[in-house]
Amino acid sequence: MGYVTREYDMRDSETRKRVFWLLKRLTSYSLWAKKRDAWEVFARAHENAVRTWPKSDPERMDANLLPRIFETLSLYNKGLEELGKGRRFVWRTGQPLEAAMDKSGTVQNYLYTHPDYWERGAQTAPYPDKVEALNRLLLASRYEGDYAPIEVPFVPRMSARYSSPGALLDPERYRYRFFQLAYPVFPAEMPDVPAATDLIISSGQQVPVDGIWEPVNVERERAFGLVPLGVKSVENNGCFNYLLKETKAPNVRGQWNEVESRTERVGTHWRLLWEDTRYKDGVIPDESEYFLETCRGEDVLPSESAIGVEVRTGDICPVSGTWEAKGFEVKPVEVTRGQVMPDVLAPSPGSGEHRVHWATWRLVKLAGKS
Repeated sequence: MGYVTREYDMRDSETRKRVFWLLKRLTSYSLWAKKRDAWEVFARAHENAVRTWPKSDPERMDANLLPRIFETLSLYNKGLEELGKGRRFVWRTGQPLEAAMDKSGTVQNYLYTHPDYWERGAQTAPYPDKVEALNRLLLASRYEGDYAPIEVPFVPRMSARYSSPGALLDPERYRYRFFQLAYPVFPAEMPDVPAATDLIISSGQQVPVDGIWEPVNVERERAFGLVPLGVKSVENNGCFNYLLKETKAPNVRGQWNEVESRTERVGTHWRLLWEDTRYKDGVIPDESEYFLETCRGEDVLPSESAIGVEVRTGDICPVSGTWEAKGFEVKPVEVTRGQVMPDVLAPSPGSGEHRVHWATWRLVKLAGKS
């Protein structure tokens, strides 16, 4: 699906903290262990469906997927064993966790190929209930951004995994046509981004250590305007990325090329922010902060006192009901508790051009109330 990614400023302290925290989360042993465990639950359920669903059942699962499903589980196991020792080569091309991602994607694309619901490797309609139950088990192994550590081959038309922080932070990136992935819950107190190191490399050069790197513009002092002498200033040039040791530092996205109708890939400098040395001692630390849940209070019906509560675009909806966007002349929307609050499409002041805006939403009616 296509996205119009919201703009986020990588010079903004809060944005930098959130992107840094998310990249550590997406490359943590705990997240990949949860992916593996969820895949095993799906694998057993799919195997049981193949064995027990009647052959006459039009929603019968494809037995031919089972070898690929269990091969994926085996790859997860191999990859986690190495990752638990701090060996991150498992995300490189052809290595266990990269291969697991590739094969699991194929399984998702070909889970149910009935022509009423599928065409050329893509789902085209909501699955029948029994199939959707299995699909939900498969989706439990997915996290938005879980390709963050996967190697990006250094080829002309490929660039760094993330050019914009919106690809990680924008709630719209967590919504798909037939499903929605959970938006992460950030800690109340976000840790600071560490001070940048002096280690700087260029696109195409070998990455010396695993870690989180920042693309930067480097300005150098010059003698008589001709000979570069030394670094004068270093400024941010885009979104942080997780780069793997012994891969080639990627290019980044440049300007749109009207002639060839594509975005150019251009070189940049990369500055090391944080070297990833986790798990090298064989110890998995407490990583529970990566799986916080929104506090929703006791599971009881909300009272009329909830009327008037306000939340912002991107927040988790606390109460099911009808919500209106303050300051915008748009129709109220029905939102269910636990969903991500939407943005609005409204005219911009002055130009009148319709654009996407973040909004403050106010609850005006509880669900089920007349």
